[in-house]
Amino acid sequence: MKMSSIFLSTLLLLSVTVSTTAQETTSNFGVGADIVSSYVWRGVPQDVTNPKGTPNIQPYASYTIGGLTIGTWGSSSFTGTVKEFDLYATYVLSDLFSVTLTDYNWNFSQGYFNYGDGTDHVFEGTVSYAGIESFPLSASINTMFYGADLKNKNEDGTGGEQAYSTYVELGYPLASNAKLFLGASLLESDNYVTEGFGITNVGIKVSKSIEITDKFSLPVYGIAGVNPNAENAFLVVGITL
Repeated sequence: MKMSSIFLSTLLLLSVTVSTTAQETTSNFGVGADIVSSYVWRGVPQDVTNPKGTPNIQPYASYTIGGLTIGTWGSSSFTGTVKEFDLYATYVLSDLFSVTLTDYNWNFSQGYFNYGDGTDHVFEGTVSYAGIESFPLSASINTMFYGADLKNKNEDGTGGEQAYSTYVELGYPLASNAKLFLGASLLESDNYVTEGFGITNVGIKVSKSIEITDKFSLPVYGIAGVNPNAENAFLVVGITL
């Protein structure tokens, strides 16, 4: 069975589960976009043509019914050197735990609907823990299990074996609008540029709402971080529309 069929079947199964178990559900659509000064993902800059980064617009759309959210997220740089289109499904198991299935695509060298050999897609499973009020330490573990997450590739970029790149992140709130984070790649990974265990993402995120008028405020945030594994640092400013 193709991975696209597995992904769609999983979404259908989650939808049926929510519909049949929830006595009262709420449904809503969400849409928006962030504009960021540069695109840094888990401590790794995504514009390989410009190490200093370029501004990106990152739109998203989602649909939520009960504990299930199905959505899409993308990123495109103003220079056109970064393009990404992702699909995801998140199911909230409880106040503390949720699971997510993500279909990443940031290469586009193959046809988008190619999920077979040579696919540009990467499938990832995530388990997230929200933390408790007395000790609000959040945690997530993210493992790529299919697609273009490969290691030991040939010199021409072909071949290779599944790397199962795994990223773990911890977060701790300092205030209602400030959060510390620490993330690491556990295995050898080309996606995180690690040869084994490596801390790739350490920093702080601070959010603020700038009042424009009595009825309109503009949410902004700043991220200051370092990637010890790559001996790199980054500063990102974002606006949420």
